[in-house]
Amino acid sequence: MTDYPCVPNQSQRHDSGLFRRFREGFRSLFIDRFSLLGLFVGVYLGVNAITRTLLMILSASQVDFGLTQVGAIYGVGLFFDGITAFYFIIPVVLYFILVPDRVFRHRFHLPVVHLFFFVGVYVLCYGVVAEWLFWDEFGKRFNFIAVDYLVYTTEVIGNIMESYPVYPLLAGLLVPSSLIYFFCARSRVFRDALTAPCHLKHRAATGFMCLMIPVVCFLGVDSSRVRVSDNAFNNELAKNGLYELFAAFRNNDLDYATFYDGRDTTAMLTRLREMVATDNSEFISESPEDITRRVVNPGDEKRLNIMLVTIESMSAEYMGIFGNGSGLTPNLDRLAQGGLFFDNFYATGTRSVRGLEALTLSTVPTAGRSIVKRPGNEGMFSLGYLFKERGYDTKWVYGGYGYFDNMNYYYGNNGFSVVDRTDMSAGEKTFANIWGVCDGDLFNRSLKEADASWAAGKPFMNFVFTTSNHRPYTYPEGKIDIPVKTGRAGGVKYTDYAVGEFMKAAREKPWFDDTLFVFVADHCGSSAGKTSLPLRKYEIPLILYSPKTIEPARISKLCSQIDVAPTLLALLNWDYDSKFLGRNILTMKPDEERAFVGTYQKLGYLKGDRLTVLLPKGGSETYVYDRVTKKQVRTGVRDADLTDAISYYQSASWLYKNGMTRRIKGEPGWGA
Repeated sequence: MTDYPCVPNQSQRHDSGLFRRFREGFRSLFIDRFSLLGLFVGVYLGVNAITRTLLMILSASQVDFGLTQVGAIYGVGLFFDGITAFYFIIPVVLYFILVPDRVFRHRFHLPVVHLFFFVGVYVLCYGVVAEWLFWDEFGKRFNFIAVDYLVYTTEVIGNIMESYPVYPLLAGLLVPSSLIYFFCARSRVFRDALTAPCHLKHRAATGFMCLMIPVVCFLGVDSSRVRVSDNAFNNELAKNGLYELFAAFRNNDLDYATFYDGRDTTAMLTRLREMVATDNSEFISESPEDITRRVVNPGDEKRLNIMLVTIESMSAEYMGIFGNGSGLTPNLDRLAQGGLFFDNFYATGTRSVRGLEALTLSTVPTAGRSIVKRPGNEGMFSLGYLFKERGYDTKWVYGGYGYFDNMNYYYGNNGFSVVDRTDMSAGEKTFANIWGVCDGDLFNRSLKEADASWAAGKPFMNFVFTTSNHRPYTYPEGKIDIPVKTGRAGGVKYTDYAVGEFMKAAREKPWFDDTLFVFVADHCGSSAGKTSLPLRKYEIPLILYSPKTIEPARISKLCSQIDVAPTLLALLNWDYDSKFLGRNILTMKPDEERAFVGTYQKLGYLKGDRLTVLLPKGGSETYVYDRVTKKQVRTGVRDADLTDAISYYQSASWLYKNGMTRRIKGEPGWGA
């Protein structure tokens, strides 16, 4: 009997010598049950190569197509596809090791193998469609956004169902899946794999080798090796979507000290105090660990109501006042012309929770998850508490279900009362999709809340967050001239229409003359670009409108969302103790202008026309940005900018981790 029982060709038992043993040992890798895995891995690599090609075609205008560049995309891509394939088949490897021959080759087991092979192929084809849709929305392979979305299956699945012809797509996938399956099932490799004996000793040895590959890769390979170009699209194409999904899950919470270049903590905190200091503030402590300072704004304190409207995905590029000629935002454009309009203003991130975090806490985007989603985020030094302590009604008004992204918990524990979709009666909800009631219904409820505060004799601070400018872009019929579900333009125009109706109704209210309206986006409509942090994809509007109290002006100072809270408080002439990292935009000196942009991993500091980006695993990169042409070119680092970037981000992380950004010492989580 041969020593290689997995070889079914018994005529070879008469061969002799080392060559026979080598030949049979080599062939045994391809004609036993494990050859099914080899066949499936081959299919997986082929499907991923097709996916990569389709995504490349979709973004052809953004990709660098040099021979070396394309070769690197496919070469590195093949490497990560192979690694991912071995991760993917771990459960099957374990199954193949443990199932005895008499069971595996039993006639009742064979249909099970066929079924699972077909299901595996179908899942691969489904992955192609999923990656295409994700790329079309975000211009990236699966990343931390996909990880976050996995937590909120109701909203995400609902959004998919309302946005795409899901059932026809799923049915259509049966065609390529069946073709691939039948081609494989009819192959000799597949047939022999189901009949060839495979003893436990061989199964254990082969399975061990298959399992060691992902173990070694887990320890020695990470996403940082994917960089093949200065072009972010090329780098994204080289990635494997499934690998990036799990990498994002592992790195969803990044400790600055572990993953980024750091310097002496005391020196960085001292530098931060220098950068947040202003002529009208004084630190209450000499300790570099305490950034609390007393801010004194001249003039009589004003008790204006605040209606802070955060608009979903309102990129600057959609607005006429920024040069868009499509006529999508006539109402917002008029408000910008009649108020303080900031035209050099940047979102801190690419997710709603980043914008909400910056607007309420006036902090830079720390690495990993937003503070909105972190445990122990109660009792932060927030805009809500400052207004609440002065007797304001402070309300978070949201048209969706506020459990999404932990928003209700965050606002409810940081100075606001919560009003979301669940608090609205059936009569208040004239139209809704999976993300929430339409913006018209949301604004009507916001007016109702303002009326209630006014009737009670209390000033109000309402933080309103819209949802209509979000896929699937559905809204009430007959309001605008763009049909529903036809794309972003419809979402933008309907939101602008709702803003116009909102302001028309507000002007009739007794509290209108004493109200400051703030219109700002949470982030841009898209964050994809050729560079890691494409600045043109972070430009958003900020409008402060109060015709009785504010003179119209256009302000071009470089600033970002963390500067909104200090600017509002300055307009109200409030004196207060501050732990904010932002500044009053109106009194910024030229050398104090800067902005902060980031993803959950990359942390950007924009000073003048130079963007310094801090990278996970250490290191940095620097770009020069031309706002007119929107071109962003790699350049050498400037030490002063790098020091300031590290100072802001390292210090912000340290202050949060050590409880120094909480409202009162002793609040939940202090020092945690």
